[in-house]
Amino acid sequence: MIVTVRLFAAYKELLGEEEILLDLDEDATVGDALALLKEQFPALAEQGYSPLTAVNLKHVSKRQTLEDGDELAIFPPVSGG
Repeated sequence: MIVTVRLFAAYKELLGEEEILLDLDEDATVGDALALLKEQFPALAEQGYSPLTAVNLKHVSKRQTLEDGDELAIFPPVSGG
């Protein structure tokens, strides 16, 4: 199945991309997609890769199962004060 990954903030800047298409196995989870991204883009691991995630505009956990055509958005953790 094909999932569109939308990158935001530091992840977008780091990879120089706004969107990446991932080809995943059926029944893949958000966690599986994140692991594949880290494997394909080692620079993510160097940045302390622990993103916030949303699927089709809804916040989800890493256990969420993905479906063909889903949009997975990843955001760096927010900090500040």
